[in-house]
Amino acid sequence: MSFFWSSWITVLSLACWLFIFGVLMWTLKSKPVLDEDETTGHSYDGIKEYDKPLPKWWLVIFFGTLIWGLGYFVLFPAIQPNAWKGVTTVEVDGEQVPWTSANELNSQLQANNKVFTENFEQNILSNAGASEATAILAKLNELQSQRKSGEENAELQAKIDDQVKLLAPFVDKLAADPEAQKIGNRLFLQNCALCHGTNAKGATGYPDLTDNDWLYGGEAENILLTIHNGRQGAMPDAKTNKLNEAGVRAAAEYVLNLSGNQQGYELDAAKVAQGKAIFDGTCVVCHGSEGKGQVGVAPNLTDDIWLFGGDRDTIQTTIRHGRSGVMPEWQTKLGNERVMLLAAYVRSLSQNAEQ
Repeated sequence: MSFFWSSWITVLSLACWLFIFGVLMWTLKSKPVLDEDETTGHSYDGIKEYDKPLPKWWLVIFFGTLIWGLGYFVLFPAIQPNAWKGVTTVEVDGEQVPWTSANELNSQLQANNKVFTENFEQNILSNAGASEATAILAKLNELQSQRKSGEENAELQAKIDDQVKLLAPFVDKLAADPEAQKIGNRLFLQNCALCHGTNAKGATGYPDLTDNDWLYGGEAENILLTIHNGRQGAMPDAKTNKLNEAGVRAAAEYVLNLSGNQQGYELDAAKVAQGKAIFDGTCVVCHGSEGKGQVGVAPNLTDDIWLFGGDRDTIQTTIRHGRSGVMPEWQTKLGNERVMLLAAYVRSLSQNAEQ
């Protein structure tokens, strides 16, 4: 908050306190002139007005709120927060720091996370026969603590990824544990369902997690890395590939041909031939000579699974404008333990598909 607004709120708060205190004291000291019958002389429809003191319990409440106001000024950063931090502290990262709403939130989150982590290690991992993962998690947390915000360190990130991969066998064990699956399902609904749907079947632009079609791999190791680090994919547009509109239509026609003409279109043989030449000269680098794609690079164009749609118009739109997709990283938000449970839940979905 700027100096101006901090000062404005401080002055306004103190002025209100002083005004209320002044009005209350003036009311207590003010004694109107009374008639012999102890009335004020005011009469309303024959009803005379007496002057009676305020009930004591009212005064206790009034002065109590004023005392609490003074206490609040002392306990919390209510008076020029940039200068007075208050005497109240909370524990964040093992240290006592001045109270702020952000510090209190972080303190509560850390306290809750400590309870969750202890339960995860002592009960969830133990029940799934995966207690050995505790040592790996400790090493992983140690490496992650060395990472500086906003700074890229490829060597450190490689070490972190190696530790994440070591958790893969234990993710498979969690995937077979019913209690772990219940927790993983709740985490999925809270964090992932917005994009992938409550049934994990995805939507246009968001992949189905219940089948066995994986761009980055569907093994526990791959799923862990995807959730930990996130993914970012891009399909260049026609301008980047130096294609005109005729080239876009021809390339789309060839892709329809590769996919087995799944939509039942009558293909233009001339466009298919022209599109093959374009594909071999431009698209083959990512999608391969047979259009079957590459893990982590580009999807398979010969099956009936489409992220954005496999009809002619949609394919043309994809080639014309390109595509860009982002899967956010979840480690910093959820922590390694919750990521393991999420990965186990997603892994179980694909294992069910195999069966």
